[in-house]
Amino acid sequence: MNYNQNEKIAQITSQTLIIGVDIAKYKHVARAQDFRGLEFSAPLYFESTNSSFNCFIEWIKHLMDQNKMKKVIVGMEPTGHYWLNLAHFLKEQNIKFVVVNPMHVKKSKELDDNSPTKNDVKDARVIAQLVKDGRYAEPNIPQGVYAELRVARKIRDLLAVDLQAVQGQIHNWIDRYFPEFLTVFKDWEGKSAIQLLKLNLLPHELVNLSEQDILLHLRKVVKRAVGLSKINELKQVAMVSIGIREGFDMAKLELRTLIDKYELIIEKFEELESNIDQLLEHIPGVEQMLAIKGIGKDTVAGFFSEVGDLSHYSHPPGRLSN
Repeated sequence: MNYNQNEKIAQITSQTLIIGVDIAKYKHVARAQDFRGLEFSAPLYFESTNSSFNCFIEWIKHLMDQNKMKKVIVGMEPTGHYWLNLAHFLKEQNIKFVVVNPMHVKKSKELDDNSPTKNDVKDARVIAQLVKDGRYAEPNIPQGVYAELRVARKIRDLLAVDLQAVQGQIHNWIDRYFPEFLTVFKDWEGKSAIQLLKLNLLPHELVNLSEQDILLHLRKVVKRAVGLSKINELKQVAMVSIGIREGFDMAKLELRTLIDKYELIIEKFEELESNIDQLLEHIPGVEQMLAIKGIGKDTVAGFFSEVGDLSHYSHPPGRLSN
């Protein structure tokens, strides 16, 4: 849900227990207070384990019973990815949690004691105060197909980085060992070009292979392979190549390794795209979005992976009913 600040403040009543949690990699700190800022109990230190999370829940329940509180709201900084495990745990426990802006935490600390220095216990207190003042946001934690889609998009981003890296490495190899190759084939990623690279021969070795043998090798992957004239042109430039010849055994191993990596990444891309297509079939509104000119599946998948279920957002009555 989206609320303005007044609505957020209105949700904090005299019967609301406010918890501020400073998130760290291994150990978190929690502090509790009421709507006036009066603190309850000593700070609680707990770790990112199931038993510690359960102790945190028991601590909250104890404080609620002790102080006759009916509601609880837990605030935290979205520190890296370390807050996600606790957020999912709280969601499973039906405990309301919110996030605060790290810049607001820093500025608030400066106002309190004129020091922005990092201090876990102090940060937890500041976070609780920001929640009390309605300076928080309710994070979108995707579930079901939306959670699957978000992970799929993350995998896609990782594959894209790996693909760009290996593309550059193969181009680098060609520049060192067979720079003339790119004068015959403008794009080494074409099926015919990759198949020729799979011969795993340096230029001085390629010239000893007959045109017919090269043509037969190409036809293993492409029915309409490049013609003999193209193959002859490749052999001609191989004869006068300035490519490096030293260390050629390891150079050939390097090329095999790089092409294997490249093909594996392409295979995983295709598998992932198929999975994303299947996920999109279960999301309402995808067909209508794809009907918009200029909007493709990649854009739609990226949109839903970020915003999640549209029914969780407020909108003008009837706007999404058609």
